[in-house]
Amino acid sequence: MDWRVRGLCLSEDPDLFFPIGGSNSGPTAMQMDEAKAVCRHCPVTRQCLAWAVDTGPVEGIWGGTTEGERRAMRLRAVRKPAAAERAV
Repeated sequence: MDWRVRGLCLSEDPDLFFPIGGSNSGPTAMQMDEAKAVCRHCPVTRQCLAWAVDTGPVEGIWGGTTEGERRAMRLRAVRKPAAAERAV
């Protein structure tokens, strides 16, 4: 069974996971928090996040993270092996 059919987001308005506006604006931040709250209770959050990180730039909240948060995860993953190589 595909993990996507078990996501709690399926029973939510899809617009919830695609906030419009800057992340610093009050309504947008509240919407992102609400979407992330759904993700926190979802049984497939890990699979969703892995998909979003592996896929690359994907708009919206996936796996309880924003695109900016996933970008930072990818950068940390790239930097960690490079730092280990320099230590050798």
